[in-house]
Amino acid sequence: MYIRRDGADARPDGPVDGRGRAATVIEADASASSIARQRYAALLVDLNNFATFPTLAVGLLTAALRNAGHDVRLLVPLAYDVPATERERREWRLDHYKRRLHLSTNPAVRGVRDGARRLRYWWQQRPHPRVLREVAKALAAKPDVLMLSAYLQHHATVAEIGKLAKAAGVPLLLGGPAFNLKEVAEAWRSIPGLTAIFGGEADVVVPRLVEAIARGEDLLQFDGVVLPDGRSSRPALPFRPLDASPVPDFTDFPWDRYRVRIVPVMTGRGCQWAKCSFCSDVVSANGRTYRTRSLESVLHEMREQARRHATSNFLFLDLKLNSNPAMFRGIAEHAQAVVPGAQWIGTVHVDERPDNGLSRADLRAAAASGMRRVSFGLESGSQRMLDLMRKGSTVEGNSAFIRHAFEAGISVRCTMFKGYPGETAEDLEKTATFLEAHMPYLDRVRFNEFSILEDTPIWWQLRRGELPELELVTQNPRLGRSFTNNRETETAAYRRAKSRVLQVVYAINRRRLRPGAQMFDGTM
Repeated sequence: MYIRRDGADARPDGPVDGRGRAATVIEADASASSIARQRYAALLVDLNNFATFPTLAVGLLTAALRNAGHDVRLLVPLAYDVPATERERREWRLDHYKRRLHLSTNPAVRGVRDGARRLRYWWQQRPHPRVLREVAKALAAKPDVLMLSAYLQHHATVAEIGKLAKAAGVPLLLGGPAFNLKEVAEAWRSIPGLTAIFGGEADVVVPRLVEAIARGEDLLQFDGVVLPDGRSSRPALPFRPLDASPVPDFTDFPWDRYRVRIVPVMTGRGCQWAKCSFCSDVVSANGRTYRTRSLESVLHEMREQARRHATSNFLFLDLKLNSNPAMFRGIAEHAQAVVPGAQWIGTVHVDERPDNGLSRADLRAAAASGMRRVSFGLESGSQRMLDLMRKGSTVEGNSAFIRHAFEAGISVRCTMFKGYPGETAEDLEKTATFLEAHMPYLDRVRFNEFSILEDTPIWWQLRRGELPELELVTQNPRLGRSFTNNRETETAAYRRAKSRVLQVVYAINRRRLRPGAQMFDGTM
């Protein structure tokens, strides 16, 4: 089924809310006693096969279901030696050549590039026979419901699993952050064997969803549901009492397969800025509007997960960990007290707020409390492009942040892309100059092709015909993405600037991470 967060065992007897308090029933059917509920069996398949840490939402769903008294069997492909995804790693010359081909804008090689892309996407998205085999075995036990946690690129695998569920007579519930998007849900509702799609945050409602499916109830009583016949309920509102979410249950993940034990955590959902024209995260089910947990709740979770899994390493998956500067400072102040020896990483937004929590003193305090890596969206070295993107940041501010984080001893990673509408060779030259000037201070640069995702501001601009420089090649509702060619990137001057950028990107990415951050290589 759906979103991402994590959990563990060591649950006290009796109903609890996952944070050690007496449980309060705040689900759709609040009148139903947890004791009076029938116990159901859920098979939860996690297709988000990460090589370095458990899937956060899956742990969250597992905890919610177990706290409500239901049985959960978790199937993680990594446990069956299915190759897992590493986010990034140290690069070699072949990686550089692949990136050059992937990002080529030369019309003469476009056919080769597009063919290579299609082959790569097919290879990455093909159903793995071992996953299908293990799911078929698990379905033979006749669980009351099958729930799938998947990214949109897993459509082919989900379709095959749907066929298995249909043959076994087991209801299939599908969900995730992108399924609140109308065109995505419409494209996925024809999955074989599908019972329903849930496009919301299932933190506390998932036990009732499972019960309703097992009992054959009308699922349109829940907000955010789309049925295979196209009928739907009203959109689910953003989930706000985040402290009511359980501590994720990661017990069933294959901890012996992870190189280092790293626990994922989220302090809040959404992004305080939420204005970047290209960002799809803030239109997804769990990214709409910024909401935060209390510091007490976050610290309790860190302490509990450290105890359960014998680790002091944490990955904060917040879109922007400094959306709430007080939270960022609170973690820095208390991390070592709640988990001695804590080491942690996260993503931030270098915005222009008078207090964004990222001052030189803040970064030094974070490093002293165990922060080892930080990632942020640099996007471009041209102020004109940052303004077009509505990034809310400046070239000067990004430069100061990189230098201050490096001075504090924090490994710095940034994300960037080329081909945003309006970008010229001059803009890309400025990006190359910026990267060259900051090469000593950057450990990793993720440099991608710009893509247009459903329901983002730039997606609406494309649909309204406001981007004449873009040629629409195809739309793929299953991926929630529009594929375009940007004519302005095909000039010789643009290609020369791009070549200069890619050369410095490779020069950065071929180096080893700073010693204190090496254990987190491949996590962001």
